[in-house]
Amino acid sequence: MDRLVNYIKDTVRKADLILVLLGLVATAFGCLAIASATNAEGTFRYVIVQIGAAFIGVFLFFIVSSVDSDFFSEHRSWLVGFNCFLLLLIIPFGTDNGTGNKSWLDIPLMPVQIQPAEICKIAYVLVLASVMASHQNRPSSFKSVAHLLLHVGLIVGLNMVLSRDLGVSLIFVFIFIGMAFAGGISLIWFAVAGGALVAATPILWNFLEDYQKRRLQILWDPTIDPEGINERYHTLRSIRSLSGGGMTGQGLFQGNRTQVLGALYAQHTDYIFSAIGEELGYIGCAVAVILLVLIIARCIWVGMRSGDYMRRLICFGVASSLIFQVISNVGMCIGLTPVIGLTLPFISYGGSSMVSLYAMIGLVSGVFAKP
Repeated sequence: MDRLVNYIKDTVRKADLILVLLGLVATAFGCLAIASATNAEGTFRYVIVQIGAAFIGVFLFFIVSSVDSDFFSEHRSWLVGFNCFLLLLIIPFGTDNGTGNKSWLDIPLMPVQIQPAEICKIAYVLVLASVMASHQNRPSSFKSVAHLLLHVGLIVGLNMVLSRDLGVSLIFVFIFIGMAFAGGISLIWFAVAGGALVAATPILWNFLEDYQKRRLQILWDPTIDPEGINERYHTLRSIRSLSGGGMTGQGLFQGNRTQVLGALYAQHTDYIFSAIGEELGYIGCAVAVILLVLIIARCIWVGMRSGDYMRRLICFGVASSLIFQVISNVGMCIGLTPVIGLTLPFISYGGSSMVSLYAMIGLVSGVFAKP
């Protein structure tokens, strides 16, 4: 028992308490927003689930924080297998919850649904960091880049084929880009990738569903649904909610659209930023963004402080994931980025997302413990 107590004390002492505290403050702010956004449904179930997920997440934060990243690197093949196994579970247990993307696992006897891709992000960051560390003497060599692309293609390909969730697939791609840039891969490779993407765009375009094409087209074509009754419907309502709050908002539990069931789509998940804007105004939106920027900045700072190549990449991988989600979600709510169904980290409702987010910053905390 004494050994266990000493282990717990040592783990807590070495962990990045500032990072977990920032996460908890953002979570508390999010729970307040979720409580208001779901008030019209007359239930606190969402808040209870979110708090429960946060408790599990904090527990995982300290567990992951206590594990040396070298251990994960030594078991890289197991991490790859784990990710593949999770995604393959979509075949028998996948459900789309009415979104068109089979992004959730509805396993019999389990009380909650799970988003496997959210969990896969944790192992994915570790795998890429381990692969890049194995080639750190020549990170821009063809062998190194090909090895990385193999892992990226595997996870993105499986996720797209099995779930059709473009949003999460783009997170995997953006994590790779962020880690490749931080890892010192030559800009020539980025130029080659950019050229290949431009050349392949006409081909890739044909693989998109019609609704996905129109979600992209409305960003530059004002003639598509100008009245906002089809593709622009949710975006226009989101912008009206944001602008309707003004500087200080209409007040918690008092938003014109947030408090009317169905008036603001997914007000507790995808469009919670709009609900915050309506009820807490631009000040509330600024608080949400500042909290998330502080978390991202902390991840980057821990990474820059580390003298170990692999550990540094882990931090930048986690930061890249958070940056992409924040930009995508906020941009979607104000009509600058396409609607791809990504939630706002630590603030939007989502049990799988919450648990995985704390586990990911736990990886950063582990780097903090052993810089």
